[in-house]
Amino acid sequence: MNSSRISVIRPTFSKSYRCLPLALVCCFLAWTAWAQAQAPSSSAGQAAAFPAQGKTIKFMVPITPGGSNDVMARIIAQKLTDMWSAPVVVENRPGGNMNVGSDAVAKSPPDGYTWLLGANNIFVFNPHLGKMPFDVFKDLTPVTQVASVPFVLVVHPSLPVKSVAELVEYAKKNPDALNYGSSGNGAPQHLAAELLSSASGIKMAQVPYKGAVPAITDLLAGRIQVFVGAINSLLPHIKDGKLRLLATAGPKRLSTFPEVPTIAETVPGVVMDVWLGVFMPAGTPRPIITKAQADIARVLQMPDVIQNLSMQGIEGVSSSPETLSGMIRDDYARWGKIIRDANIKAD
Repeated sequence: MNSSRISVIRPTFSKSYRCLPLALVCCFLAWTAWAQAQAPSSSAGQAAAFPAQGKTIKFMVPITPGGSNDVMARIIAQKLTDMWSAPVVVENRPGGNMNVGSDAVAKSPPDGYTWLLGANNIFVFNPHLGKMPFDVFKDLTPVTQVASVPFVLVVHPSLPVKSVAELVEYAKKNPDALNYGSSGNGAPQHLAAELLSSASGIKMAQVPYKGAVPAITDLLAGRIQVFVGAINSLLPHIKDGKLRLLATAGPKRLSTFPEVPTIAETVPGVVMDVWLGVFMPAGTPRPIITKAQADIARVLQMPDVIQNLSMQGIEGVSSSPETLSGMIRDDYARWGKIIRDANIKAD
């Protein structure tokens, strides 16, 4: 439109109506202020509406049933189902060193109804061991850490060793005699055993399984001799004398076994820390993440949950999404160097 043709039309009102527009504006502003005071903010409303009544939340566990991931997921799922009006259902989808189930979550709609119970190896080991089907930093968003799981070194009682030093000596004298189990190539059990082998100069053959449970089954039967794994899966067999505990794999001794040394006390540098966390697809609205984090933290503070986890040697730990994100980046850099220096391969 030609600007020269634009004219300004100035309405004329009688004196009695000149204040009407201002009155309408004042009424509108007053109504808006009242509405904002009565209604929750959009973020608060989004969190309050989640989860929708009766809508199922799928909680993906990327390993076979029975491991520490599965244990944590089922405890959290049951408590949140009781707390919320929506069921939280655990689904086990093993494979690809936890990549199969994790990838399914990464590619799910970011609506808050698909969760991952993930271990640190998904984020800090796997990217250094081969091509990933998803980007651990871009396709999943942290919600909260939920647990710290101590790893321990055990052997079958038929093996004539009672310490890490004796295990190293035996392996050097019998270079082809020892097999160790893992829940797959590049899994924490694999990396811990390979790190021990590399640092001590011994050779042990890996036997990969589709999860820790079948590996422990063969360990109890004597088909493999050595295993570095989560204490909750091994504790009953240690107490029954079916497995011999040689050392803990963490940075310090466990309060439940203060007399048992760490592996690093004999072979410096061999430390395996394992944490578990909850994740959702990237793009999930922040109010939903905040609500899930807060309610999971409430679950982890319940006395019966604390007691249940303690009996299995697991420590419940909650965190902010930002803290978990920082842990991932720090561990990613640290384990990348360890894997390269030890020349650890997934296959």
